[in-house]
Amino acid sequence: MKKSLLFLSAATAVLFAGNAEGLVKKHCASCHMLEKPMPEQMPTLTAPAFDAVIFHLKDSVKGQEAQKMFIVDYVLNPSASKSVCESNKVAKFGVMPSMKGKVREDELEEIAEYLLKNYPHPAFVRMIKEILKNDAMAALKSSPFLINSDNLPHFTKLLIQNWDKAKLGLTDEQKQKLLKVRKKTISGISGIKQQLEPLEADVIDAMIEREDPKSVEKQLEQIAKLKLEATKIHLKCIADTTAILSEEQVAVLLPFWE
Repeated sequence: MKKSLLFLSAATAVLFAGNAEGLVKKHCASCHMLEKPMPEQMPTLTAPAFDAVIFHLKDSVKGQEAQKMFIVDYVLNPSASKSVCESNKVAKFGVMPSMKGKVREDELEEIAEYLLKNYPHPAFVRMIKEILKNDAMAALKSSPFLINSDNLPHFTKLLIQNWDKAKLGLTDEQKQKLLKVRKKTISGISGIKQQLEPLEADVIDAMIEREDPKSVEKQLEQIAKLKLEATKIHLKCIADTTAILSEEQVAVLLPFWE
């Protein structure tokens, strides 16, 4: 009897899993990639792959039941303000259409459980971590600032990633002010970067040619001066941005500042 019950239970689980997978393929696969995307494929996608969606979901929403409820609610009532993906990615792909009337809520619950169980693939997580690591290293190499620390955030990037998030809750007035700060900051830093590139190239070439370091002291002084100016612009951006945001909004973006 026990063996029969165990067999029946296992068979039911297999049937449920198969049904859930079928629902995913039926309702989701036309837009969302089900396999792990390769880095070269990601720019060509018309919607985020499920690996990316569930990766961001698990990072943003804690607890499987809450994650499941989020999926069901979002699929039926999608909006940019609720998305767990970065706002700039939502702007790229657009907000998904509501699936109301196209899929039942109990089917969505099955889909959600299947997605949470099977995504993201471990290989995707490793790939994303490697990409983030490489991006961080590249940013550090090309940084025009004297101080490079997570405790001195780049608000222009942070805000674009969270621009339409309900949790941040930017008002239209705040957005207008922040865009002005962003424009001024990017303009100032871009100009400095353009000046730094040839100066740094001169220093590198001099060392490759085994020249005396004294031969590039002038360039080094100019580099130091430019990086000081860039750092001042960066700090002013932080000060101006935090003056526009409320303390609660700053805490959303920078919980480690508390």
